[in-house]
Order: sequence, then structure tokens, then C-alpha cells
Amino acid sequence: MAPPRIEKIITALDVGSWKVCALIAGQTADGQLHVLGTGQRESRGVQRGYVADMEQTEHIVREAIEQAERIAGLNIDDVWVSFSAGSLLSDVAPIESELGGHRIEQEDIDDLLAAGRAGIDPEGRMILHAQPALYTLDGLTGVKNPIGLHADRLGVDIHIIMADGAPVRNLEAAVRQAHLDVNAVVASPVAAGLACLSDEERDLGVALVELGAAVTTVSLFAGGMLVEMASLPFGASDITDDIASAFGIRRSQAQRLQSFYGSASASPRDNNEVIELDPGAPAGAESPRINRAQLVAVIRQRLDAMMGEIGRTLKDLHFVGPVGRQVVLVGGGADLKGIADYTQSALGRAARIGRPRGLHGLPDAHSGPAFATLAGLVLYAASDPVDLRDLPMMAQDIHRPKGASILHRLAAALKSSF
Repeated sequence: MAPPRIEKIITALDVGSWKVCALIAGQTADGQLHVLGTGQRESRGVQRGYVADMEQTEHIVREAIEQAERIAGLNIDDVWVSFSAGSLLSDVAPIESELGGHRIEQEDIDDLLAAGRAGIDPEGRMILHAQPALYTLDGLTGVKNPIGLHADRLGVDIHIIMADGAPVRNLEAAVRQAHLDVNAVVASPVAAGLACLSDEERDLGVALVELGAAVTTVSLFAGGMLVEMASLPFGASDITDDIASAFGIRRSQAQRLQSFYGSASASPRDNNEVIELDPGAPAGAESPRINRAQLVAVIRQRLDAMMGEIGRTLKDLHFVGPVGRQVVLVGGGADLKGIADYTQSALGRAARIGRPRGLHGLPDAHSGPAFATLAGLVLYAASDPVDLRDLPMMAQDIHRPKGASILHRLAAALKSSF
């Protein structure tokens, strides 16, 4: 069988605090995405999602891309880059215009979006995304496609994701020093949501919790859109540091214990399972030992603190009622054994592990929750998303309607349907 004919090449680059990974995909004429090559290197020069050493970051980016290029047999010039540092913020700008009751055409949508571009106030921050979310027709919320309908007033909620400018520019500079053009910097929750959430989950309401190495992002999806998000300055590396500190071992040893023996759930058998802290000790030397219950206790103590913060964040974002019942976990921290059951118990909500989908030929090593953002970057690039920053400015009056947040209004719409 002949290989599919590739018409477009998309390269994704995920620069994290633990790992830097690249993925080269080819898009066929029918829209299918095929993985052509992947690359991964241990991250250096990145702390808490921020570039802390330009030279080291540029070197690791170059190595990850070159590995993917060798596998794919291609030379790459441009990439789509993720950003997950703790400066990410989300806002919704509601915009309305008068229609006079006529039938809505595409031109009306274009004019409204172009006018809405003028109403965006980043307050000194850099805008990563400015995308239309839900439309409103004469006060009716939750309309996805208003074309062909009649209305006196047409409105739209513009979802804006912002970040501090300096960290984004540092990331772009590190990538460009590796001789790569940056197509766009994409907020990691946007990419991960595309890769791991079903259309039904995004419609009914779901919280996507990305447990990264050093940053955790909490993102809410409802009505098919990302509507709220917040970043928290902790991640799976804090668990690793706790293990290293508790047992007096190196971070690399602690990470090994966390990966092979760690769990979020305790078991009576843990007291009987003995773990060598340094299995590579010289022959004849006695390796220190612990039982698995001690390791799990250290992990659970940190998880309790982390999940408490996540729960408070969900409450602050008003993730309650009919749109507040499910949590999906992604990121490297979601690989921890038993984390879904633990989350369900700690938060009192259904929880599952999110795994990337939508790509053909994704290697098993890159099919776990730690690679959700990487796969989602490819899906985002292939979707050709609408961004208001690409539209011309319009010199027309716009209205900013007052009222509850987009999530509140969506929740009210959902409640009214029962």
C-alpha cells in the first residue's frame, strides 16, 4: 500500500521544565495527520516554564528538532511552540452590535469580530489568543453559528489568553536562535484540550488539569469552548524534590523512584515491599532501603497540598453545578499510578486521564498524558483557527454588555434547558 501523499508539514515544539520534545506531522488532502518523526531531550535552561538560560535552551531545542528531522527525513524551517509558564491569564470580552432584525450573514460576523478587535485591552500583557467563543442573539446565549438567523442585536464573547511579554519573547528568541521561525506561540491548555477532550465533554463542561513538571494549569471548557483558566506555580517536580529531600538522595534517583514505585493510592501491601534507594551501589556495599509505604506517604503529603489548591481554584472559577462534574488530567504528573482515583476522591468529581488522539502513527512512547500538548499543537495548527489579531481594525461603535461571566451565563443556559 502506497504511503499517503503529504500536502502540508506541521512541526510542534513543546519546551517544558522536564523535557523538550518535537513532533513532525504531515497532513494529507483529506485532513488526516500522520506522524513522521519525533524527538525528545531532557530539558535544560528552563525553570517553572520560563527560559532561564538562553544558550542551554537553544541547544536542547536544536537537538530535539534534529532528532525528529532525522527520523522524518526532512529539514524543518518553522515550528508551533507551546507556552505554559505561570503568567498565563484568561479573560472574556463581550461585544455587541445592532442589526435591526435582518438575517445574519457572514459579513455581519466579520464586521462584529473586526470591531471586537478594537475592544481588546491586554493591559500591558502580550496576547497569545483572541478567539470568538459563544455568540448571543437578543440575549440568547450559547449560539455557535448564528448565520441565517434573524436578530436585533448580535453579540460574541471573545476569549483572550494573555501572558507577560518578556517570558514569551525569551522563548521565541531561544527557538529562533536554533534557526527556526515561530509560526505562533500557543497556550498549552488550548493545545492539550484539542488533543484529549471529546466534543461532548467540551459541550457539557469539563475541567482540564495539566500537571506539568513545574506549572499546573486549570482550564474550564463549556459550550464547546475554553472559557476560563488559571495557572498555579507547582507541579510534579515538587513531588520529586520532596522524595529527594525525605530520603537524602539525588533528584535523578528520586525521579526513578517516583516513576517506577510511586503511587497516589496507598495499599496494605506497601508495608511489605522493600525498595533499594541506590540499586547501582558497588558490590558489597549496603544500599539504603525503604518500604513502599514510606514513599507513598511522601507523595500523598505533597498531592494533598496540590489538590487542595486545585480544588480552591476550581471553586474560584465557579466550576460548579451542571458544568462542574468532570476533571481530565494531562501532563507528566498524570502518569503517576492511581492519580485519577485519588483526584476523584479529593475533588469529589469524576476524573480520568487524558491521552492524545487524532494523529496517525503516534509512537507508544509519545501517546501518554505527558505529550498531550505536543500532539495538540499539531491539531491546533491543522485547524487553521480564527484569531481576531489577524483581522483589520473597524472604525465602528461597539458595545460591552454588562452581566455575569461567560461560564455563569452558560451555566444559566444549561440549567434552563432541564
